[in-house]
Amino acid sequence: MEFEGKSVIITGAGKGIGRSTAILLAQRGARIVGINRSRETLESLREETGARIVIADLSDPAGARAAMQQAGICDYLINCAGTNVLETTLDMTDEGYETVLGINLRAALICSQEFARARIAAGGGGVIVNVTSIAGHRGFPDHLCYAASKAGLEGATRVMAKELGPHGIRAVAVAPTVTMTELAAVAWSDPAKADPMMVRHPIGRFADPEDVARSIAMAMSDDAAMVTGSVITVDGGFLAV
Repeated sequence: MEFEGKSVIITGAGKGIGRSTAILLAQRGARIVGINRSRETLESLREETGARIVIADLSDPAGARAAMQQAGICDYLINCAGTNVLETTLDMTDEGYETVLGINLRAALICSQEFARARIAAGGGGVIVNVTSIAGHRGFPDHLCYAASKAGLEGATRVMAKELGPHGIRAVAVAPTVTMTELAAVAWSDPAKADPMMVRHPIGRFADPEDVARSIAMAMSDDAAMVTGSVITVDGGFLAV
């Protein structure tokens, strides 16, 4: 119950890594505020965890700001909301770019800004965890905008650490490998694509959402009080070999 009495905002809380993180943190005592576009998935999360829910389209900047205002002042923010449009360098569309960068990068920056402003007004302290990806470190075909969004968010995390540290706010990025969510299944369902990727993981498997959730909890904990501006890779050794 290490997060007893603490509150956490989780974007993208309805599915995948966000949902697994919400369940884990609720089990460890945290009060959850889940932000997501789908009412159905958030309603089921509320039934399972007692979460307070905020329905919002984070691709709309005004909607993202309104969602954070509705969420209120919390101790932690986890930017989990993410999407992907599989496009190559030659095939990139304006629509694909706006969709991916709007959710994966701009929404995370807006939510972080609103969280930090509220925390500073309340006296400081808190933790921001930005969920990124090893796609920001290695070039995967068809992931042009996705890679740009995740690498950009890691760069932004370092700026947040620098600027918000004097206010007692830590900022950490957690970069998973392929994590078997519904979104990843679309990109990695073809064995011809997945098998060469799998063999590059010394641990011998892709990640589960629960693996990433536990690493997020580790980054949030007081045991990581000196960890800020860092990228914690949850990749089964992929980047090491």
